[in-house]
Parts: sequence; C-alpha cells; structure tokens
Amino acid sequence: MNEYQIAVIVGSLRQDSFNRKLAHAMVKLLPPGFSFKQIRIDDLPLYNQDDDSNPTEPIKRLKAEIGAAHGLLFVTPEYNRSIPGVLKNAIDHASRPYGQSAWSGKPAGVLGASVGAIGTAMAQQHLRNILAYLDVPTLGQPEAFIQMKEGLFDANGDIGTDSRKFLQNWMDRYITWVEKHISGA
Repeated sequence: MNEYQIAVIVGSLRQDSFNRKLAHAMVKLLPPGFSFKQIRIDDLPLYNQDDDSNPTEPIKRLKAEIGAAHGLLFVTPEYNRSIPGVLKNAIDHASRPYGQSAWSGKPAGVLGASVGAIGTAMAQQHLRNILAYLDVPTLGQPEAFIQMKEGLFDANGDIGTDSRKFLQNWMDRYITWVEKHISGA
C-alpha cells in the first residue's frame, strides 16, 4: 500500500490553541496508509511581492512541504469573522510568484474549533473562497463547525465520545476525497 502524506496547516500560533489540539486529535483518526506532517508557518516573513525572486529558506521549506503532500488539512480559528493573518500570509507565500503556486490541485479539508456556537463558520467560508481561487479542490460536505466545549477532547487529548462518530465520519469522507483526487477519478 502506498503511503500518502497529508500536510496539516494550523492557523494559530498559540501553543495551547484549541485548533492545534483539534489537529493533533484529528490525525489520530487517519486510516493506515496515511500520515501527516504539520506545516510550520510561524517563521515566515510578512509577504512582500518584492521578495518573490529571492525567497527565504522558510518560504522554500513551506513550498516544498506542500508540494510533497498528497492532501491538505486546514484547521483554523476565526479571528474577527475571518482567517488569522498568519494563515493568509502562509497561503500568499506558497501561492507566489504568480503561476508557481504550491497549492494548485491539492485536495483539501477545512475544520476549525471556537468557543462560539457556530464554531469557525465564517473563517471556513473565507478560507474556502481563497482556496477556490487557488485551484484547491475543497471537501464541501460534511461541514464541521466545531464548538469548543467540555468533552470535545478526552483526558488523552483524543476526540471525546460525544464527537467521535461525527468527526470520524468527516475524516472518512475527507480521505475518500483525497483518494479520489490522487487517483484522478
């Protein structure tokens, strides 16, 4: 069986981020034959088009890691009804210079957790709009607007029993989405 790598991009820099915890818990739901690599975005300079012809090492690393991935998993908080600036910065870096986007054609899934009742619905929608422009086929259903509340994670940091069935279903659909795009179906 082939080993497929999923690049996990967490849109938060906070060490104790809900979304970082969610990303770690979700990758435990991956089936055999799939692995994950969390993509580092905290060391990227602010995007400046003047630097397109001479990217820094962190930008080269970012583009290479995305290029090596078979699929993308975005796990993002919602800041002011949109995605965090650090995530947008990473997206911009990996999409430039024009015509050399590392994102193109990579199947993606989008998740996020927040203390609010609608989770990260607005951030996810904004991210989907950006990904559509970048030619990133993004899983549409099921959507997962996750409210961070007691029981979402168990004592080991895994998905708790109340949310496990829903999030395992989401992961199963995401894996089918990635496999479909890998095979060209």
